[in-house]
Amino acid sequence: MKIEVVAFPRTQQGTGASRRLRTGRRVPAIIYGASKPAQPVELDHDALLRHLKLEGFHASILDMTVDGNKEQVLLRDFQMHPWKPMVLHADFQRVDKNRKIHMKVPLHFVNAEICPGVKLAGGVVQHVMNEIDIQCLPDDLPEYIVVDLKELQLGHSIHVADLAMPKGVEATSKLRHDNPAVATVKVPKAIVIEEEVAAPVTEIIGEVPVEGEAPAEGAEAEKKEPEKKEAGKKE
Repeated sequence: MKIEVVAFPRTQQGTGASRRLRTGRRVPAIIYGASKPAQPVELDHDALLRHLKLEGFHASILDMTVDGNKEQVLLRDFQMHPWKPMVLHADFQRVDKNRKIHMKVPLHFVNAEICPGVKLAGGVVQHVMNEIDIQCLPDDLPEYIVVDLKELQLGHSIHVADLAMPKGVEATSKLRHDNPAVATVKVPKAIVIEEEVAAPVTEIIGEVPVEGEAPAEGAEAEKKEPEKKEAGKKE
C-alpha cells in the first residue's frame, strides 16, 4: 500500500516556534538518514493524525513530498499529547534501497477458530506477540506477517522459527536466537463452584412432647422427686 505524505520546509525552530505551529494545526517534524543532513519540516496536523490511525502507516515505506521533491521515508517515532488527540512531533528516516532496514511489523493471526486446540479441545488462543522485529531491503518490506494457527494443538505454541516469512524477510538475529513463542493454545480458566457443605445434624435422645400432650410418666416422676426432697427439708 502506497501512502503519500506532504511536508513543508520548516525555517523557524525552537520551543516557541513549535508551539506556534501547533496552534496553527501544524506538526513540527524532522527527516534524517541516508547520509544526508537532517531536514526540519512541518506537516498538516489533521492529515497526519488520520494517517497515524492506519496500521500500514507505521510499517510501510512512505512517499513524502517536500517542496516538490519526493523521498521515501519510514515513520520512526512520534509524540502525542498526554490526553488530547494532538500530535506533538514526528521523526522520519530516509530509505536507502540498497541497505537493509530494521522494522516492527504487525502480526495477523488466521484460522484460530478451526485449529484443533480450539475446535476439538475447547482451548483459547493467546497472543504472546502482536508485532515482530524484522529486517529486509526496503522493496521487500511487508505490511504484516501472517500467523497461521490451523495446526495448533491444545497446550502447544507457535514460535518465531515456525513463521512463514515472505521472500527476503527474516526476523532479527536476537529473535532467531531466542525463538520466543508467538501464540499458544491454553485451557480456559475454569469457574470453580464450591459444593454446598451440609450442616451437621445433632442427635436428640428421647422424645420431645408435643404441645398439649402430657409428658411421659418417667418425666413427671423426675419433676416431682425434687419437690418431695424440698418438703422434707422444710419439716
